[in-house]
Formats: sequence, structure tokens, C-alpha cells
Amino acid sequence: MSEREYVLTLSCPDSRGIVAAVANLLSDHGCNITESQQYGDHYTGRFFLRMQFVAERGGDGAAGEAAGEDVLRSAFAALAGDFGGGGGDAFVEWTLSPRDVRPRMIVMVSRFGHCLNDLLYRQRSGLLDADIAAVVSNHPDLGFLADSYGVDFHHLPVTAGSKKEQEARLLELVDSYDVDLVVLARYMQVLSEQLCTKMSGRIINIHHSFLPSFKGARPYHQAHARGVKLIGATAHYVTADLDEGPIIEQEVSRVDHTHSPEQLTAIGRDLESVALARAVNWHAQRRVLLNGDKTVIFG
Repeated sequence: MSEREYVLTLSCPDSRGIVAAVANLLSDHGCNITESQQYGDHYTGRFFLRMQFVAERGGDGAAGEAAGEDVLRSAFAALAGDFGGGGGDAFVEWTLSPRDVRPRMIVMVSRFGHCLNDLLYRQRSGLLDADIAAVVSNHPDLGFLADSYGVDFHHLPVTAGSKKEQEARLLELVDSYDVDLVVLARYMQVLSEQLCTKMSGRIINIHHSFLPSFKGARPYHQAHARGVKLIGATAHYVTADLDEGPIIEQEVSRVDHTHSPEQLTAIGRDLESVALARAVNWHAQRRVLLNGDKTVIFG
């Protein structure tokens, strides 16, 4: 039988013996661990684990043969129940994902195309560990860019009165494209609380790191007027609290009095593109685990 590699992630109350129990289960089912990382958070009392391992396709785990995915899921579900710390399954979160199955995503954008262009280029160059299934925008301006990469483009205009219908159409696209992740690549609309809740942990946003000091239009011009010495970008999961979701990645650059507002803007757009691409890749590689209002990143 041919081999298949998996990624296992786990979050549960911290206790002794978790790593040993998982490793023994995989060994008992004929699997070989290729990468293992773990972290116990002293402040939250939770434990986080990410393991990559190799198993043969379709085995049943008998007589030293590696187990197939269904057998592994069943075995680990039984084991995970022991990690609840008395709180049951609600206190345990785990995933098992084949590494050869690439996550699919929808990229949402408004009129700024730098992050979208960067993601499309990375996908074409083999530098992105996810597939862009479609681009969605509330403006038609960047349809040409999606078309140039052979990616479906959907223009979904939105007004205060049509937000509910527009978001319902977005969810239809998420289902029809079988999408795992929605990426807001400078999408300049606030998502509803209902959508944020429904897609919790599955929407990533990027924004400049001047918030909350410089809100609204032309933030780099505002920053220039105040003589900032450091600019940056933040990629985070989207929650109902605007721009306050768990942070995945941040990128910064030092600037000085010689930089014009236009130069600050250009530097900022580069930072946004890099931070967002890293966040998307780490999510796609199952390296990001939620820890309340923050994240654990296994690099």
C-alpha cells in the first residue's frame, strides 16, 4: 500500500501523559511520526499539540499494518475523550487532516489589489499551500486581475440595505466551491456578527497596524502627519469585534522623517501582503491553534 501523511492537531486541558498517549496510539496503529510540536500554556491551563505522521492508505492497523484514516479517526476520538479534564468533549478540540488535501479558499477584495495579486502570484508559483477557488468583490474593478490568473470572479455589490442578501450569496459560494477559508484581502466592508459566528476560525483579515490610533481614510497620511517611526500590518481571525480577532501574524518596518506619505503607503502594502500570505499558509498547514483571544503558532 502507498503511504499518506497526516497532520493531527489537539487542544485540551493540560495534564501529564498527553504526548505519550498520542504517540503510543500512532505507534500501535503502525504510524511513523515525522514532526511533533507541543506547548502548554501556564496562564490558560491548556495544552496544544501538532503532529505530522505517515500511515499506509486503507490499512486496519492489524498485525503491524498502518491504519487507514477512518480507523485513525475512530481511535483518536476515543482517546481524545480522556483529555477533557472532567469537562467532556466540549473541552477538547482536535483535527486530523491529510497533507495532500489542499484547503480551498475564497478571497474577498474591494479596490486595493496588492494583497490579492500577491496571493494569486504565490498560488501560480507554488508558494501557497491553498487553492484560490474564487475571488469575490463588492466592486467590479479587479475582475481583470482574477481573470488573468484564470480564477472565477464574482461581483457582489453591497449596501446597508442589501448586506444580509449579499452575505447569504457569499455563503452559497462557500458551499458551492467547497471552501475551507475566506480571506479578506483588503475587503473594506464590515462583516455581520451572524457571518462571523457561522464562519468562526475560518475568516482571515489583514489591516494596517495603526489601529486604533489612525482610523478611517488615508491612515498612512495620518501617520505621516504624526511622525511615526514604525509601521506594520496585522493578519488575524475575524470576530464580531471589529479588527480585534486572534492575531496570527504581524510584520513591521522602521521608517523616518524622510519618508513621504506615498512611500509609507507603498511600504505598508508590502507588509500587508507578506503578513497575509504567511497567515494563510500557516492556517493551510494547520499550524495555527486558537487559544482564547490569541493563537498558538507552530512554525
